[in-house]
Amino acid sequence: MQVREENSAAAQPSLSAAAYDYLLARLRGGLLGASERLVEADIANNLGVSRVPVRQALLQLVAEGYLVSTPRGYKVPTLTPQDVEDVFELRLLLEPRAAALAARDITSAQLQQVDAALAEAQRAHESDDATGAFGAGRQFRDAWLAAVRNTRLAAGIGRYADQVALVRRMTLGDPARRLAVITGYQELRNAFARKDSVAAHDAMLRLVLAAQRDFAETVRAAGQS
Repeated sequence: MQVREENSAAAQPSLSAAAYDYLLARLRGGLLGASERLVEADIANNLGVSRVPVRQALLQLVAEGYLVSTPRGYKVPTLTPQDVEDVFELRLLLEPRAAALAARDITSAQLQQVDAALAEAQRAHESDDATGAFGAGRQFRDAWLAAVRNTRLAAGIGRYADQVALVRRMTLGDPARRLAVITGYQELRNAFARKDSVAAHDAMLRLVLAAQRDFAETVRAAGQS
């Protein structure tokens, strides 16, 4: 990817934003391993920009919890089981309320995006494509979050969900769990279509609780192996 650099200070914010979008897309797509280091100079060279906008983008990602700084560059943080539980507690507080708001305000165009993501999740499940199911799940989340008018709430939910995305990616390899997730998506989608805020709240609560149980089971299984 090449990002054209201008010789003006005014260009720095846009270059930083482009670098941020590039790095965030890689993080959200699961393209960075836990042991991989992000180095300013390497990223700047790949994007064809100076190190300044790259540094700004990396520091923003650190501030948002996507990365941590190390002596040898930046990396994805290693979350402890307690870290993940803490994130789930926040999700349980935030996501049902946000889903209720989305049900109230969702437009027909936004519902079409939800339907497209749900169809992709179903296709991935039928193909036993866990990676595709993971991507469709992120697409589904982005689609309904677009209906949440409180942008700070939507951004916070997206950030916390991204931080525990690896948990969901691990559990989607199990066809039974994957099908349960898609069934939850369908219930949520139907609540959106009816503009039923109470049903959307409850459907989202069940989805997050199921993800939390999946994580707990994964941790227990790892401890027994």
